[in-house]
Amino acid sequence: MPGRPTPRTTGRPLTPRPAGQTRAWTPADGTPLDLALTLGPLRRGPADPTYRTTPDGAVWRTCRTPSGPATLRVTARSGTAHAEAWGAGAPWMLDQLPALLGELDDPSAFVPRHRFLAETHRARPGLRLTRTGLVLESLIPSVLEQKVTTTEAYRAWRLLVRRFGEPAPGADDMYVVPDARTWATIPSWEWHRAGVDSKRSDTVMRAVRVARRMEEAATMDQYAAAERLQLIPGIGPWTAAETLQRAIGATDLVAVGDFHLPGIIGHALAGNRHADDAEMLTLLEPYAGQRQRAARLILLSGRVPARRAPRLQPNNIAVL
Repeated sequence: MPGRPTPRTTGRPLTPRPAGQTRAWTPADGTPLDLALTLGPLRRGPADPTYRTTPDGAVWRTCRTPSGPATLRVTARSGTAHAEAWGAGAPWMLDQLPALLGELDDPSAFVPRHRFLAETHRARPGLRLTRTGLVLESLIPSVLEQKVTTTEAYRAWRLLVRRFGEPAPGADDMYVVPDARTWATIPSWEWHRAGVDSKRSDTVMRAVRVARRMEEAATMDQYAAAERLQLIPGIGPWTAAETLQRAIGATDLVAVGDFHLPGIIGHALAGNRHADDAEMLTLLEPYAGQRQRAARLILLSGRVPARRAPRLQPNNIAVL
């Protein structure tokens, strides 16, 4: 569309973009749309080559759909989402738009048991749990985030997607994630160059070799899906939860094993910043079925303990 802003790039001029396929969608229940809250979890760091926001309020996202690569641009105006998509997977992306924006999520199922959570829930009516319908695109970066700093994980994701992915249709300087076969053929030295140790790269390799079985988890209920993912050695409850929160909008899967989350939830609900996973799960029992939403609202509430230890320093195994 003439005059529409395109994503900013650095180092080279923007190229003209052909018109894409379009769709508009309005939530049937009339709840407001908050793209940042709903789609924000899909972003893997500020330089994620598969996700971008622009000053006009648009969210850009690329993915490898069952029909092929695609790019989606979505904005929200007056309670309606306006989307444009490019690439072979554009029709699939537009079909999935309502689910991506939380149509299948039911925020009314959440019953606050703490006053501050009731206030946070009420203050953010646009919070919906996204559902991409795609598993590997969330599983692989979640594996990369195991036991390392986010800085290290985001760097690895960025380098690998730019190196082995493909330029996104309809967008400048964005990339589509590699397909399963390409992930499976990445040589060991490229993983090392990206700062990924053999434990994590081996886990990715095991997952992509059964890609079809992994993607089937998108059609399962959240508990069966988590069991399916954890059949792969190297994928535990934390990785399964981080994946399925995005892939199927899992409302109840909590990232057990997270370095920070137990202390945050313990601090917010019981004043105990030293809570472990067991105490975290006990504190979240009143929110059974909606524990992920409760955890998300706690993070949004700002009730986090003050930092007392120095920030973990990233390691770079690529220089070893």
